[in-house]
Amino acid sequence: MVSLLRNQKVRNTLLQVLYVGALAALVLAGVVIARRNLAEQGITSGFDFLYKSTGWDVNFSLLPATANDPYWWFFLIGIINTLFLGTVGLMLATLVGTIVGLARTSSNELARLLGRTYVDIFRNIPLILQVFFWYAVITHLPTPRAAHEAFGMLLTSRGLYLPIPNVGAIAFAAAILAVIAAIALPVWLGRTSRLGRPFGERLGIQLAAAATALATAAVILALGRLPDLPLLDFPALQGLNLKGGLRIPPEFSALAIAIAIYGGSYIAEIVRGGFKAVGKGQMEAALSLGLSPWRVFTLVRLPLALRAMLPILANQYVWLMKATTMGIAVGFTDFFMIVALTINHSGQTLETIGILMAGFLAINLSLAAIFNHINKAIALKGNQLRA
Repeated sequence: MVSLLRNQKVRNTLLQVLYVGALAALVLAGVVIARRNLAEQGITSGFDFLYKSTGWDVNFSLLPATANDPYWWFFLIGIINTLFLGTVGLMLATLVGTIVGLARTSSNELARLLGRTYVDIFRNIPLILQVFFWYAVITHLPTPRAAHEAFGMLLTSRGLYLPIPNVGAIAFAAAILAVIAAIALPVWLGRTSRLGRPFGERLGIQLAAAATALATAAVILALGRLPDLPLLDFPALQGLNLKGGLRIPPEFSALAIAIAIYGGSYIAEIVRGGFKAVGKGQMEAALSLGLSPWRVFTLVRLPLALRAMLPILANQYVWLMKATTMGIAVGFTDFFMIVALTINHSGQTLETIGILMAGFLAINLSLAAIFNHINKAIALKGNQLRA
């Protein structure tokens, strides 16, 4: 025994075992004490409540929901609502941040001034204040009788109403996947090395792939059309309210706009930093090869800037995803609000908070893993650095 303890590896292993064992004992003691205190107060613990009916409804859901549905179904709805809001918010924030970031690096003095002013204003106003501001603006829009109309869409104080196709859920989901493929396929075909054709001669293949995917989406929508109904369901005024179409509630719109504007101000600085990180020597070398300014931007400056931006962008995206919890301030039924309502109605505080923590942990770890994979894929390899 004494001889074993003289071995450095054995001592290190024992210390690690003792450390992990102490942590496990601490957690176990906490669980036992919490269960005993809850039992003394007459509060039952466990996850059986997940299968009981909620008895309340939600004001926005991408899935069908009624008051008779169980709690676990509402948790799923909350997670999907959070992912939907986060995805829309991140996409809009990226678009805004890219435009403002490019303006910040422009040679035009006015563009740089506007970009700097945007960042200074919206980065220094708390997000929750911006959420309240946009919510107040949207809820003061005209009533349904005086709605603003454009391309079949109606904008009112009760939300944005969009025309939607009268197709089944499966056909609608398949059509969305086809549209996503129409965007992703040309990008992949332009970068993959599996095609024998040179990179500069793939435009025809890329356009054909995009057109095929869009045609597939159109065929799916036509085949999945519900019988005896028009292909598109347009919103229309009936009585004092609007019927038909897809309603985007004011709560969702306010949150998406606030996240886009607030997050865009931070992403703009990340974009500016990424472009500033590209060395002048590399730009001058590309120009000396006779490349046009556009090809220098797309082939040299943008790829090098993306490598510098991506690790910081991943942190910013994780932060913005957590910012979706602001939805509870304006009544949007995201994951956090579903948990808050569940605590009020069921009293299962520890269990629901545990589900909330586990849910956000899974979402953000998945997001970080995706960006780590992309970062690893586009990173310069050792032989490329030497070249």
